[in-house]
Amino acid sequence: MTPSLPVSSSTTKTFHTSAGALAYTDVGDGPPIVFLHGNPTSARLFRHPIRALSPHYRCIAPDYLGFGRSAAPPGFSYRPPAHATLVESLLRSLSLTDVTLVLHDWGGPIGLAYALRHPATIRRLVLLNTWAWPLTHRPLVQAASRLLATPPGRVAVERFNAFAHFVMPATTGPGLLRCPGWIQAYAAALDTRMRRHACWAFARALRTEARWLRTLWTRRDRLRECRALLCWGMADPAFGRESCLRRWQHVFHVSEEHRFPDVGHYVPEEMGAALGPLVRSFLQSTA
Repeated sequence: MTPSLPVSSSTTKTFHTSAGALAYTDVGDGPPIVFLHGNPTSARLFRHPIRALSPHYRCIAPDYLGFGRSAAPPGFSYRPPAHATLVESLLRSLSLTDVTLVLHDWGGPIGLAYALRHPATIRRLVLLNTWAWPLTHRPLVQAASRLLATPPGRVAVERFNAFAHFVMPATTGPGLLRCPGWIQAYAAALDTRMRRHACWAFARALRTEARWLRTLWTRRDRLRECRALLCWGMADPAFGRESCLRRWQHVFHVSEEHRFPDVGHYVPEEMGAALGPLVRSFLQSTA
């Protein structure tokens, strides 16, 4: 059963693509904020900041194909560049300007792919334990991706939902239960083998999409004038490193930064309602 967002069904819209129906939340009025999730989450990841921000901003949060409320078509590749193409089509159809992108995990490369092609439409970036460069020099990430890409690893993810049951708990902060309710909700949403395949494709892509990521990173100067907010879980074993923050700091002239020592990878879930006021303050200070 797909977990619902804390908004009425009237705020869920559908964008019909050639690959399948892509669902997205569209709630509130005002300057647009686009929220892009990672693996194996959905727009549900952003329910707390959406609740805090939608009274004054238009909040748009798609579910990629295979995740959340969207379709999980068997013929889709589920590679990150394919997701990025569909997200770009959705956002272009909405004719957005003065956009703030809120990016987590694979939402970073997917969102940056759009921003680099349409830099004039982007005003601000909110970055949450994400990246947009090849991860070839991260032994832990490479080893995990390589293991999950093996035939036994693929069976573990696609048949037994191993990513949600084991990888998600292993990357959360030390203050949480081993498997809090929100992890169980995402595990339950991966309720078909095709949805778990979408999760597996993202895990495999950590190692196999280096060329695409390198292409994004070499064009990063196009976004140098954007204002950026970094909210970082420092207890993330994959990305809670000083080197990740430094990479982003070197891209932007002006940025605001918050570090959370006991928060792991899934920052919007682990921070809960505390994230919304930080984002709202940043938006107001850069209005």
